[in-house]
Amino acid sequence: MGINPKIFSDGRTYRVLFKFAIPAIFSLLVAELYNMVDTVFVGRYIGPNAIGALTVAFPIQRFLIAIAFLIGVGASTYVSRYSGEKQPEKIKSTIINSISVTIVSLTIIPLLLFLFRGGLLYKLGASDVTFGLTNDYISIIFIGAIFQGLTIVCSQVMTALGNSKIGLYANSIGALLNIVVDYILVAHLNIGIAGAAIATVASQFVGLIFVLYKFKDVTKHFKIKLSVNNILPNIDITLIKGLIAVGFSTFVIEISDAIVSVVLNNLLISRGGNEAIIIVGVITKISMFMFIAIIGISSAMQPIVAFNFGARNFDRVKNTVKASIKTVTIISLIFGVFIMYFAPQMIGLFLTDAKLLPEAVKALRICIFLLPLVGLYYIGIYYYQAIDEAKKGFRLSLFRQLIVFIPLAIVFVNIFGTIGAWIAYPASDLISAVTSFYLLNSTWKKDGKEETTKTVIA
Repeated sequence: MGINPKIFSDGRTYRVLFKFAIPAIFSLLVAELYNMVDTVFVGRYIGPNAIGALTVAFPIQRFLIAIAFLIGVGASTYVSRYSGEKQPEKIKSTIINSISVTIVSLTIIPLLLFLFRGGLLYKLGASDVTFGLTNDYISIIFIGAIFQGLTIVCSQVMTALGNSKIGLYANSIGALLNIVVDYILVAHLNIGIAGAAIATVASQFVGLIFVLYKFKDVTKHFKIKLSVNNILPNIDITLIKGLIAVGFSTFVIEISDAIVSVVLNNLLISRGGNEAIIIVGVITKISMFMFIAIIGISSAMQPIVAFNFGARNFDRVKNTVKASIKTVTIISLIFGVFIMYFAPQMIGLFLTDAKLLPEAVKALRICIFLLPLVGLYYIGIYYYQAIDEAKKGFRLSLFRQLIVFIPLAIVFVNIFGTIGAWIAYPASDLISAVTSFYLLNSTWKKDGKEETTKTVIA
């Protein structure tokens, strides 16, 4: 049935970690390809301004994804912990409440954003050149928010119950369909940027159908009936608050990308015009590949740590976090070297403009120079979420993008111009990595005698 939470406590630590990390990494890889497909097609068949339009739309899309992960990560952490504590009724309540809050939030919020999209798009960095394209694209994308949100939440729950490959399968189906429909609508029928949006929504819907089909095993196992008459009497506001508190760090991580994008768009539009917006859009898409290993391993670690924390198996918690830190550092370094070397070829997929290409390559290489160091930062965030230290995870999640990067970017752009934005990335990565090491090491020294709170930085 795909429900086997005991897998988190059985077998060698590295084996269990890789069992979940490898599908998670490939799932994120496919998801990034999924997200890049629209950019590739509109860049090659519509033009650079269409890439600028997608760059402006990116914060809204990231915000909607962040809401889904806010709920999904909170739900998966609770499900893993309750599995370790052997409390099936609490698992059932968590599933019901997470699905209900997803449906409500991702119906109401996209509707409100759609109604106020006119002024919003200009505030996000749209110009008179890109506004029309952005409006055409995002107006359709709103429709798919509920499909993508339910896919994420249900996949997170199934992963917490031992199904390590569900996210990979769902993203793969969506990505393949997105490529096919993009080719038909954008490249062949010349529908334009609206065709790219239709392709995305269609693939999100099909991905959801697949996940719901697999989710039947979960509803059957826990005797859940997903109907209004069954859900409403089981709404637990206290539980929902708990889900949000645990998942809020992940929400901040996701939404930080959107906030940074808004800040950069507004900083760069005055300094470098639409060309700078196009470059930041391309390097943002490609640099996201660097986070595949980091987020994949960190998220794979989380249910393992949460289950064993709930089962009071603290040695397993310690070994899992140690293994995760070593693994994420090595693999993200490999990703970084690969992207550095093949930067011209990767950016060439989006841009054919002879003037913009070398500038974008230089910007990308500067941005990802020290990114492998931040694996420790994300391990810390997901670790604190898993052991019911949501406040510590939340504080840490604010640090890299919102507290360090944005002020640095503003100062550096004013001093150095456009290149200052790119320099702010490695500077903030270094500061975040050093700070995370210090915080985790301090926690270990302070709580080393208490099994319930010790960390594992040696």
